[in-house]
Amino acid sequence: MISVAALDQRLRRVVEGASQDVRVLGEVGGFRLHASGHAYFTLKDEREDACIDCVMYKTASPRARKLLADGARVVLIGRATVYVPRGKLQFSVSDVRPAGRGALLEALERLKQKLAGEGVFAAERKRALPVDPAVIGVVTSGSGAAIHDIVTVSYRRGAPRILLARATVQGPGAAQSMARALDQLARVPEVEVVILGRGGGSAEDLSAFNDEALVRKVASFPVPVVSAVGHEVDVTLTDLAADARAATPSQAAEMLVADRMERRMQLRHLYIRIARATRAAIERRRAVVDRLARSIGSPADVLAARQQKLDELTSKLERAQERATSRRKEELAELERRLAARHPRAVIAGARAATGTLEVRLVAAERRRVERLRTTLGRHAARLDALSPLGVLARGYAIATTASGRAVRDAKEVAVGEAITVRVHEGQIRAEVTAVLESAPDAGGGDNG
Repeated sequence: MISVAALDQRLRRVVEGASQDVRVLGEVGGFRLHASGHAYFTLKDEREDACIDCVMYKTASPRARKLLADGARVVLIGRATVYVPRGKLQFSVSDVRPAGRGALLEALERLKQKLAGEGVFAAERKRALPVDPAVIGVVTSGSGAAIHDIVTVSYRRGAPRILLARATVQGPGAAQSMARALDQLARVPEVEVVILGRGGGSAEDLSAFNDEALVRKVASFPVPVVSAVGHEVDVTLTDLAADARAATPSQAAEMLVADRMERRMQLRHLYIRIARATRAAIERRRAVVDRLARSIGSPADVLAARQQKLDELTSKLERAQERATSRRKEELAELERRLAARHPRAVIAGARAATGTLEVRLVAAERRRVERLRTTLGRHAARLDALSPLGVLARGYAIATTASGRAVRDAKEVAVGEAITVRVHEGQIRAEVTAVLESAPDAGGGDNG
């Protein structure tokens, strides 16, 4: 018979002897760095359902510790051992080699890129949080610390109504449970904003907040959503899709609920500032009124001065009116004198006197003009009679014209057999050319044609 401790020691020696400096390939999960400096995590098999707890003591290389992160695919160098106080099988890591990204981390990254490409995380899609909401919906575990922190902070700062929709926030079915809780709150029209979160945890504990269906529901929720998973190191996809992110549930409550004491102080400060500003404004207005009053002076003195000015203007107006009346009288008298001179009787009498003289002069001038015109007319008539073709015809001459009416001046202008017209002093003669003779001078110096 042996003790439990002896059995654990024996198992430890067997395990360590069989796994000295072994290399193990797997994916890191549940990574936790303790305050002591030791790192604890789980190494998962990517192809089979298998895992082993691992520990890396603070004495290991800091470079190796930097390679450890949730989802990282690594090669661990160390040995298997048994932790005697708990009889726990674990792998003690002495060194780490990178082996690429883990399958879970790669899948999460692909989903993140897909949703980002669809605009699910776009900043312009996010809505502003309501100011001092009356009803706040909360999706979290009913027994966790998150709802306690939210209620405590909210009631300490103000008096909103907290409407809890209980949901599983960890493990299988957690994402579906939170989605159903969001659907319940969506049917309550009084809800103005929703807090979705939990009280922290490892990366594995927060994996439900990376579910695609839950992320899409958060992005399309009818009211703003605050994601508060209580984990500042890792950012979940719901943090990116939500309208705002809080590091803890308590911070989410502080973001939504205004502090009553702080608001009272702000109102007090505003009241003091308004009172001071009002008093200062009144003093400025009073100073302006006093300055105006001094510049204006006594109302009686102002009225008396205005009355004196009115008296002076009245006197000036009366004198100007008298001068204008006098000028108008003089102008009227001048017009009357001019009008009398242009009276119809006087005008007619003067016209009659002038008309007699003008009539005698007009008759004499007309007679002289008629005599001059008669003499000129006789002279022109004699000259015209001397130049008239009729006078020539009266002396025995004749004018021959062609059928077109053109006067014949040369015998060559007509042909034998052509009809011509001969104009004599009295009448005309129709003739036909029988011969064209050359001109020959006669004894009297005339021409025979």
